[in-house]
Amino acid sequence: MKVLLFSFLLSCCSALVFAQQPVDYVNPFIGTSNYGTTNPGAICPQGMMSVTPFNVMGSKSNKFDKDSQWWSTPYSADNNFFTGYAHVNLSGVGCPEMGSLLLMPTSGELNVDYHEYGSEYKNEVAHPGYYSNILTKYNIKTEATASMRTGLTRFTFPKGQGNILLNLGEGLTNETGATVRIVNETEIEGSKLLGTFCYNPQAVFPIYFVMKLSKAPKQAGYWKKQREMKGVEAEWDAYSGKYKLYTKYDREMSGDDIGVWFKYDTEEDEEIEEKMGVSFVSIENARLNMNTEQPDFNFDKVRAAAGKMWNDDLSRVMVEGGTNDDKTIFYTAMYHLLIHPNIIQDVNGEYPMMESLKVGHTTGNRYTVFSLWDTYRNVSTLMTLLYPEKQLDIIRTMIDMYKESGWLPKWELFGRETLTMEGDPSIPYIVDAYMRGLRDYDIETAYEGMRKGATTPGEFNLLRPDNNDYMSKGYVPLREQYDNSVSHALEYYIADWNLSLLADALGKKEDAKLFRERAMGYKHYYCKEFGTLRPILPDGTFYSPFDPKQGENFEPSPGFHEGNAWNYTFYVPHDIKGLAKLMGGNPDRVRVPGRRQAVRERLRFGHRPGRAPVSRFHHRHHRDPGGRGLSGGGVDDRRGRGGPVQPDLETGTGGEPERNARGPQRGPGRPPGRPKE
Repeated sequence: MKVLLFSFLLSCCSALVFAQQPVDYVNPFIGTSNYGTTNPGAICPQGMMSVTPFNVMGSKSNKFDKDSQWWSTPYSADNNFFTGYAHVNLSGVGCPEMGSLLLMPTSGELNVDYHEYGSEYKNEVAHPGYYSNILTKYNIKTEATASMRTGLTRFTFPKGQGNILLNLGEGLTNETGATVRIVNETEIEGSKLLGTFCYNPQAVFPIYFVMKLSKAPKQAGYWKKQREMKGVEAEWDAYSGKYKLYTKYDREMSGDDIGVWFKYDTEEDEEIEEKMGVSFVSIENARLNMNTEQPDFNFDKVRAAAGKMWNDDLSRVMVEGGTNDDKTIFYTAMYHLLIHPNIIQDVNGEYPMMESLKVGHTTGNRYTVFSLWDTYRNVSTLMTLLYPEKQLDIIRTMIDMYKESGWLPKWELFGRETLTMEGDPSIPYIVDAYMRGLRDYDIETAYEGMRKGATTPGEFNLLRPDNNDYMSKGYVPLREQYDNSVSHALEYYIADWNLSLLADALGKKEDAKLFRERAMGYKHYYCKEFGTLRPILPDGTFYSPFDPKQGENFEPSPGFHEGNAWNYTFYVPHDIKGLAKLMGGNPDRVRVPGRRQAVRERLRFGHRPGRAPVSRFHHRHHRDPGGRGLSGGGVDDRRGRGGPVQPDLETGTGGEPERNARGPQRGPGRPPGRPKE
């Protein structure tokens, strides 16, 4: 009894002395199952480098496999077959990309087939900037951490033969092809082709890397999976269709399915560290990034620095009250908010210019991974309120992308425009920040880019390919059964409303009138028979047969993208009163006669159910007489929820959870077989 009481008192005293910090509440395993598409890998806030456990290939015991179904993330909490650490990854996306440069430790006889060298694991631990597990097949402890542009792993081996493998043939990317060269006994360099995100076959780009080992191996070499040959030709090559080890060749190696292996004689619990710098400009810059950020091998120092960076950024919001679970949910959402967009410039300021072979230079931060359709209605506002200094560089990056390529970004990825998803999302993203007072950037050039996207004919318009119909008719007709026409138009209405606000603020009165009138075109789609928006055919008649429920549970829906008419009908945040009047209700209380329960039921379905509730909440509870753009301060669970922090907008200043305690999971993302985001 005394021992228990002492332990209790000691725990209380320790809690007072070592109070939990915001970083201690983060659980990186939240969102890693149920199609959440996050991962528990090591990363710094908005860092270029992430080092993530890769467990989605190579074993029939896995629930999810990247090669047998649609899969967009390097990790699933439902799987347990580890095939290495992937370097540079995406979080929260619906299309597979990145997740390559797979680094794997093994022991015993050398084997380079990932189906065979992969291992089950136990004792997973994840914390912001850190991940570890134990590979049960080899009794090897693996650990990963990261700085902004460089990854660092540490492998603790048993006594005997230890191996380290760098697989350059596998990953989430749909592209193939890599080149690698052994520089000396502890260093290699190379590049790999990535891209083709969401079916855009030309949006490809190289990643350059340099990797250095803390200990020289006793032997090293390459491997390549040889192409399969037929007939007499196959008689000349015993490795036809098999992995070939190169033991007496040390010049550069190229191919689709290649790798590098290192052999060691290890003592019990011997640690070997591996650091990898990356760049999207050159091998020289990758080496510069590595040598600048991690000049030596000091795993614990790098891990501590990453944790401090996270705690500093998360501490912008200090939560009082609530339970520990509440704080875990909150700070984990904040953590996910700060992964993308991430920096792309090297330590010398160089970066790949947008849609160009040229190299640019910046003295600030240059950002990439602009999933703007997913972020303009929530992340934009939260970044402006909590991290205005970051938001300034994000918006400057977007404007520079227009200067470099001729278009504001839609869904940019490492300097390439993927043209994924809907609408013209740069407009509301930037306008929201401008109307909230964040203005230290070239707004006239931004306006020029916005107006170009809003007025250029469709055949020449990367952002609004159906702009001819939109400008001439006031709506986008359904020309193919699943062409997302209504979704396109609703996004254009929101963009034009925001553009009208900016035009008015800049004294461009005629433009303001034009875009404000265009933004009211949503009324074309309203159908009194169903009390919802409804697709329109080219002849001006409503699409039939029409079922406003079609599209629930991810089935295709004519005219609507990742949702149905019930979701999208309420997606008119710029004219809630007008929509209410169409429905015959009080502007402060939208009524759909006889359909109240139906509305509640239908809004639960679809991939984008949160749009209408956020905008309606803003209208009823946070009315802004200044007319501050679209977003309205609402944020969904996908990214995080912010508190009422009021930074200086003019200047822009302002424990380790284990896998069995993942906490609440994110809602469903992309199910098996879902076509694309």
